[in-house]
This record gives sequence, structure tokens and C-alpha cells, in this order.
Amino acid sequence: MKRNHVRGLLLMLLGALLVLSACGGGGKKNIAIGPPASETNNLSKIILDAYGIGDGDYTAFQEGFGDAADGVQDGNIDISIGILGLPAASIESLQASAGDVKMLSLSDEAIKKIEEESGYQRFTIPKESYEFLTEDVETVTAYAILMGNTDTIDEELGYELAKSMIENASENTHAQAKQMILENALNGAAGLLIHPGAKKYYEEQGLTVDNEVAELSATKGDRKSEFTLGTGSQGGTYYPLGGEMANLWNKYVDSINVTNMETGASVENLSLISQGQMDLGMSVHVPALNARNGKADFEGNPVENAAFIGHIYPEVIQIVTREKMKINSFDDVK
Repeated sequence: MKRNHVRGLLLMLLGALLVLSACGGGGKKNIAIGPPASETNNLSKIILDAYGIGDGDYTAFQEGFGDAADGVQDGNIDISIGILGLPAASIESLQASAGDVKMLSLSDEAIKKIEEESGYQRFTIPKESYEFLTEDVETVTAYAILMGNTDTIDEELGYELAKSMIENASENTHAQAKQMILENALNGAAGLLIHPGAKKYYEEQGLTVDNEVAELSATKGDRKSEFTLGTGSQGGTYYPLGGEMANLWNKYVDSINVTNMETGASVENLSLISQGQMDLGMSVHVPALNARNGKADFEGNPVENAAFIGHIYPEVIQIVTREKMKINSFDDVK
């Protein structure tokens, strides 16, 4: 009887440990911080540093938000950080599958430090954004923009690309396409070179463009027919939205074919443009500024052949976990 009693106690203890583990208790937390060479990865480290959380305080999962969301659903990832449109279909899908998604707010102190160390600004996610939210969520935001390669996108083509983004956005079925309106067209452009074709279109529409204008080596006479658009991971916002943008360019801009490509997003897209391996790239405006100024990932290697073509949508930092993980803030990670 004593042996059975001891065995029973051991089984109960093991079960308790398993439950604790499943609920995120004990040991380092698994945090998805985005793919290497992505803006999500860079900003995730700034966010964690704002809470005094170093590399050795958690286990990093460096993957796109789609794969990370699967990990959250499976219980293999405790927290996933994403730079996404609002609302994000991937988060809605996660809630539909898991049923207990929780979104974390950033503290006032953390937001202040993030603003000081990056180009991101405070943003409030209204509780109406997702059915599972019971209160507003405090976070930070930036802008998703389109950058063009000045060695391959000539003035007329830049004009047509910008025009199509605005005038054909109503045919784009992605939720974020509604942000591509003339009133938003220059959001995220501050401090960047602007493509002369885009400048011409926006000024024709009555906007004032104060940006320095990029010099082009691309000419219409040397224009190729096949172009590539760098997006992001398939589970994020860039890839599906970029696919629809490419389809509309192919429909309305004569004699070109644009193919959207899955990449590590902002930083990789800008790097590929600088290397002449990409014609167009979606990016958060913050790494685009770093690329122009040779800072952060581009330290000592400024990207001189990338120019702003247009605003796409506001990028909102969204941090998700599950109720069963028992995590209320990043303070619970330390």
C-alpha cells in the first residue's frame, strides 16, 4: 500500500509539473521575435530590453508570425511579437483555433524607452479591433511603405506604380488596402528620398512633397518586363497584400509583370534592393530610414538606390499569448 501511495503522489506531482509547464510557469519563456534580418526581430529586442530582458532570459524563436502563431496554438511558444496590420487575420485565425488569445499591453515606461530608441510611436489598439479584447491595448506603431530600386524603376514607371496604388486600391480585397488613400500617401515618407515619378503623381493630386528627390539611373528605354516585389512571410500581412498589389499593377500598368516574393521582410528587402536583386520592397519606414542613413543593420553601408514610392498601411506592434500561459505582461518573463 505504501508503495502504491508513493507512486500515486509521484504521479500527482508529475501531473502538476506538466500543468505548470503548459501554463507557462517555470523556466525560460519561449518568445517568437521574428525572422533574422527583419524589423520585427530588431524591434522585439528593443521591446525586451525596455523591460530589462536580455538574450539569456528567454528562448528566442526566429520565425515569421504565421509559424509563430502555430507555435502559440500548440503551446510551444509562450509569446509572439508581430508587426501587423489591424486587425490581423493571422491573430483572428489563432483565436478561432485556440479560443483563449490574450494580447499584451506595453507599459508607459517601456513605450517611452522604445520611442527614444526607435522611430515608433505610442498607439492604442481599440478593444473593438478584436472580439476577444475586453479593454484597449497600449503598444507602438510605424508605417508600412513601398520602396523602389532607382536602378530599375524609371520615372514613368514610378508614376504608374504610385498612381495604381491609390486609384485601384478599391479593387484590392485585403483589409489593409483601405489605408492606401491619397490622404495617407506620404505617411512614413519623412526623411526618405522620394522617387521622382511618385512625386510627380502626388503633386498632380494636390499634395505638397518636401522630400529630397532621388536620382535615377533607370530609364524607360532600358526598362525590363519582369519585376520582383519583396514582401514578408506568408503568415504575415506583407505577402498576401503584396500579392494583390502585384496583380493590380500587372492589370493596369502596361508591359510589366510583377511577382511578389516571400522574404524576411523590411531589412532583407532593403538589402536585396541595394544588391540589385529586388526591384520593389515593402518595408517599415524605420528600417528604411536606417538604410538611407547607414545605421543599425546598415551601419556603414547606406542603401543609396532606394526611394519612397508610397504609403501602404500603419504597422502596429501586436503581442499575443494565451490565457493558459498565465502571462500578464513582459514583467512575468523576468
